[in-house]
This record gives sequence, structure tokens and C-alpha cells, in this order.
Amino acid sequence: MTRAFAEIAFTPAVREVQARQGSAAAYDRFLAADASPGDRLGPEEAGFIADRDGFYQATVSASGWPYVQFRGGPAGFLRVLDERTSAYADYRGNRQYLSTGNLADDDRISMILMDYANRRRLKIWGRARLVELAADPDLVAGNPLNISGFVWRQPDGPPLIARLTVRCCLADATPSGLTVAWPADAQPKANEWLAIQGTMAAETRNGERIAVVVPTTIKTIPRPKRPLEP
Repeated sequence: MTRAFAEIAFTPAVREVQARQGSAAAYDRFLAADASPGDRLGPEEAGFIADRDGFYQATVSASGWPYVQFRGGPAGFLRVLDERTSAYADYRGNRQYLSTGNLADDDRISMILMDYANRRRLKIWGRARLVELAADPDLVAGNPLNISGFVWRQPDGPPLIARLTVRCCLADATPSGLTVAWPADAQPKANEWLAIQGTMAAETRNGERIAVVVPTTIKTIPRPKRPLEP
């Protein structure tokens, strides 16, 4: 435990309960001026984060109620950018956008990363901001990727790997796709469904910086029974 943790978590109400229950003295040292600040992600924390394939994330709604959800992905999808910043790609879920909406009102966030097998955990408090992929594609460079979608042929460029996006109802479903660095021997067929594993990269094409899927494996799959689901 560090001073940064104590300064956030040990509110006057918490300290009052600690005093009443007899634990205040044991925690006094974490609020001392010479206590370890603990407000940086060092090599140990970065290594712990890199090994995780999921974490719990809490935000607060405008009504004051907390909202906790589990965010999962391939190990390493939560990345440490520097000693004060971590980031992850937020892929489409059930389209309720609860965390996204909460962060628009209040940018405070709390994350708990668990290593159940070794009984270890890491708690992170911070402030979050949402960055659109088109605004900074380099943020996803190196991210592991495991996606499925259909081949969307373009009239003036290589085919994309795509999914249908529904904003209101099925009638307004529109395709949304990612650029793929297709291997030389790949022959993607229009509307064919593929499962792709690989990584994300950022490239400059036609003078524009874009995110690109770099496949390591490409597998043809049947069309899902519910193709609109993520």
C-alpha cells in the first residue's frame, strides 16, 4: 500500500471507522510525508499488467451510482504507455455504452487486476479519456488481435474485414471495417467469413495514418447464426 492509495481511499469517514475499530494507528504510516508516493507504474507493475487477460473497471454515473464491469482480451491487451498512463482498445460490446457515458460526466476510474492463482492483485485509480481510433491509430500498434468478420470488397482499394453496425434497428445496419495487410497468397472472397489472429499496426497510406490488421493466421469460418453480435 502507498500514500497515493491512502490519500484517495482513507476519507475522513473511513479514518473515523478505522479509529473506532482500532486500526487507525496501523495505517498512519501510509499517510506520513515520507511514505512511498506509489503514483507511478514501475517495472513490476508493468510486468503484472502485461500478464493479465482481464480486469475489473469501475466508473460512476451522473446519478452517483457506481458501475463495475469486467474487461477481457488476450494477455497484454491492457498496455502501459508510460509510468503514468495505461491504455486498452475498447471493442464493441452490447452497445449500452454505460462506462463510456459515465466517463463523459466523470473521468474518474478504478481498476482491479487479479492474479488469482498467486493471490496477487493490483489496484489502480486514475482519470480516463476516450480516444477514437482514427484520431491516434498508433495507440493500438502492437495490440494482440483475435477477430472474425466478413470480407467487404472496396471499389477503390483492398478488401476490409468487417462487421455490421446497428445504431437503432436492423434496417439501418451498415458495415464497418478494418484495413488488413493481406498476405501475398491470400485471396479473400467478397462476403466470405474469416477468423483472423494477429496484431494491430499503424501505417501511413495515401498520406493518412491508419490502423491495420496484420494477420498471423487466417481461417475461413461459417457465417454466424447471429452475425450482428460481437
